[in-house]
Amino acid sequence: MLGEEEFRSGAVAVLVHGPVEIRAVVSQGCRPIGRHFVVTKAEQNVILELSGKPPLAQLQEVFDTLTPREQELVQSGLHVGRVINEYQETFGRGDFLVRNVVGADRKSGAIAIGDFVRPGQTVQFHIRDAETADEELRELLSAARDSGGGSPLGALMFTCNGRGTRMFSQPHHDAGALGEVLGGIPLAGFFAQGEIGPVGGHSFLHGFTASIALFSPR
Repeated sequence: MLGEEEFRSGAVAVLVHGPVEIRAVVSQGCRPIGRHFVVTKAEQNVILELSGKPPLAQLQEVFDTLTPREQELVQSGLHVGRVINEYQETFGRGDFLVRNVVGADRKSGAIAIGDFVRPGQTVQFHIRDAETADEELRELLSAARDSGGGSPLGALMFTCNGRGTRMFSQPHHDAGALGEVLGGIPLAGFFAQGEIGPVGGHSFLHGFTASIALFSPR
């Protein structure tokens, strides 16, 4: 909607200029499990081999080492994280672009994810739960606050409609966490089915994230 006009396609862009700095926080709410693998065979969004074995075989080995709670999370929603910077010596939470596993073939052991993948990329299985999502969001907000010399002047938050009460035990979790970490700063935004934000210096379309823009004086 723009004034009294209604549009059925298009986008809205905002240009921000002047003595203001915008910092992005993208909380994917996932944590890696098991070890990382190198994609050795793939076609478009289908991973055919991980480190020389079928992905489902590698997943089974990881699954057998997990706690009962982690095994439940794998069964209810499995994700694959692709390393953003292949030149790092070690990889941890925040170093991956996380994508959903959208299908699997038991006969071949292949899995399909919500992104294109190519041989040579490093990936790791991920799981998502409320505790991990809460912890990561607070860590990222605290880091942004400390690096910027204090709480920002205000923020915009766009959070997935798969979060909220679908993930957390109470409503307004993401907005509440931001307020607790950054203080009572002005905040606006909305729920979305797909959020845009940078990971590793590049912008991507995400799902299940809280994508936040923090406004600070330059």
